Order: sequence, then structure tokens, then C-alpha cells
Amino acid sequence: MKSIKKFLAENDNLIHATMQKISSHVQRRKGEWVFNTVLIEGQEVPFKYKRQKDYKSLQGASVDMIYYPDKETIAGMEFEYMKVVKINIS
Repeated sequence: MKSIKKFLAENDNLIHATMQKISSHVQRRKGEWVFNTVLIEGQEVPFKYKRQKDYKSLQGASVDMIYYPDKETIAGMEFEYMKVVKINIS
């Protein structure tokens, strides 16, 4: 994978956050993918990403993330969330 500096330089919308404490982590299987939603302490917006395999719970862990803001429409209502591009335990 590209270095973090190069990754961030190629896209102005990407945000790099370090030492973020996870207060909640939920995994849901949908077909071949496992959809993950995490909540970060002090943030109201959920952070979402998907993997092909289950992962250990990140609840209570500190993580480093690269993400960008996005929106999805559910039942005609628009919700903001953060699309995680990369997540690592700190």
C-alpha cells in the first residue's frame, strides 16, 4: 500500500486521525462481506468500512484511521457518515 503522505497528497478529502478511542464496534455479514461500524469517543458520526473476514472487536481500542466524509440515503432521509479507507490499531 502507498505511504500515508502520498495517499493523503493524492486526495484532498482524506483525513488522517491518530489515537482515536473506539467506544462501539458492530460487525454485520452481508453476502461475502463483513460490514463494520465504529463510533469514536467525542464524535457523533459513525465510521464505516467493510472487510472480507470477521475481525476482532475494536471496542475500547485506540486506532489510526484514514477516512473521508460521505452520505447515504435511507428511507428518503440523508445521513452523514465517515467512509474509512484504512484503519490500524495504534
